[in-house]
Amino acid sequence: MKGMKARVTRLVLPPKRRILVISDIHANIPYFEGLLKKTGFSERDELIIDGDFLEKGENSLGILRRLMDMSRAGNTHVVCGNCDDWADIYSSFWNEYHDEHVMQYILWKKSGLLWDMCNAAGIDPFELENFSSAKERLLSCFPEEWRFLSALPHAIETERFVFAHAGMRPDIPITEQDAEDFDRCDSFLTRGWRFDKWVIVGHWPVMLYGADKVCANPIVDREKKIVSIDGGCVLKDDGQLNALIIPDRDSEDFGFISYDPFPVKTALNDQAGGGPSYYIRWGDSRVQVLKRGAEFSRCRHVRTGYEMDILTKYLFTDNEFTDCNDCTDYVLPVQAGDKLRVVEETSRGYFVKRKGWSGWYYGELE
Repeated sequence: MKGMKARVTRLVLPPKRRILVISDIHANIPYFEGLLKKTGFSERDELIIDGDFLEKGENSLGILRRLMDMSRAGNTHVVCGNCDDWADIYSSFWNEYHDEHVMQYILWKKSGLLWDMCNAAGIDPFELENFSSAKERLLSCFPEEWRFLSALPHAIETERFVFAHAGMRPDIPITEQDAEDFDRCDSFLTRGWRFDKWVIVGHWPVMLYGADKVCANPIVDREKKIVSIDGGCVLKDDGQLNALIIPDRDSEDFGFISYDPFPVKTALNDQAGGGPSYYIRWGDSRVQVLKRGAEFSRCRHVRTGYEMDILTKYLFTDNEFTDCNDCTDYVLPVQAGDKLRVVEETSRGYFVKRKGWSGWYYGELE
């Protein structure tokens, strides 16, 4: 939060224990539980939740309570992200102006922590004249939840690592930085900053760093000592939830395990792949529809003039402007026998993932 001094926790990790780092769960409990199962997480591991476990998904109150319960065991450590700072908003900046905007947010999203809390407390948001009438009731109904959120650090520092949701400044001592330096540092990898300790972040989906190809796997920049792990869970149609795996507190041998629920099928044909392609992504998604179809529409990307066929269901119009969900026309290189995760099945072919990379496959599957 702007102007608020950050809370930084110094953590001494036990030796010879695996460290798992997960960010940007965004209230998606099935992905989170699926990833924990896939990693084999146990009491012998240390788990860092690197922010943005709330909002955007369907069960913010549920994931909050799940992490509260896990934290009691002592080996789960949670960082505050920009989607998790409701307690700071309550304590520092709550006034009539924010009441009005929070009310608009709740009724627009129809999801998120405050929506879930209202439902659990028997409050119908649509019957509220303003949000100020519900604030005290939510505080009194969920005291443990608010205490947990208000105590979350904006960064966790260890001997070798800093776990921060979005990034940090290299020119300011870690204990003197603002909360916003840690939880709203967009496009952290492109800022040219280098660090003495490894800085492990989420926040910015890693596919946004690509130009014409889409990959949801963590990015390890050994020159800058930055690892970016947000796989686009909830936010991207082909997103995944990543767990960075650090073998122990003294290791820099990073691995990862990812989870998504897409069905796995086997490719029956080779496909060379490659060729000209483009990735239209969040923040630069305005298109002109040249020819609208029932399944696909021919579109021109407004900024670049690049033309491609886009799934019509990915298009949305607001205030006379047309934008689209993230999409690409990249043709994925595939060999017969490859295991592909099917995101979309269309009359033309399949939009698939292979080892974290997304693209189109026009062969047969079984």
